[in-house]
Amino acid sequence: MLAAAGACTGILALLAVPVALAAKTFSLNENGALHLTSKQGFTLNEEGPASGTVSGTIYVHLKIVSSSRVTAEISIYPHGGSITCSGSAAYKRAGSSANFSGRLSIDRGTGSYADARGSGLSFSGTIQRSNDAIAVHVGGTASD
Repeated sequence: MLAAAGACTGILALLAVPVALAAKTFSLNENGALHLTSKQGFTLNEEGPASGTVSGTIYVHLKIVSSSRVTAEISIYPHGGSITCSGSAAYKRAGSSANFSGRLSIDRGTGSYADARGSGLSFSGTIQRSNDAIAVHVGGTASD
């Protein structure tokens, strides 16, 4: 009986030990053809459908901070949650368009993506200066 009680105590002790679960990685490879929803000073607010690995709606707040730099907050709303990133990029005007390319970090997630983490994600795109529409790409590996 004492042996059985000892075995039971040992099993209960094992059940009480926290277990670290390995983070699951996922790829982001999203493309969006966005349209301007509003413009405030040098900030373009855009939205549109994202297609790729976690397809959904994508929102971009792109702020032109200098003649060669932009900052961005990008939110992607796939089924089951959201992923919000921020970052900065080099910016260059080229005739009727402007191009940007830089890096993002995941700031937060919700729902299925509540524990999403990632840094060094790439983002790039083109702004059509005639209507401020943006074609954007977000890519890289994240974990949750």
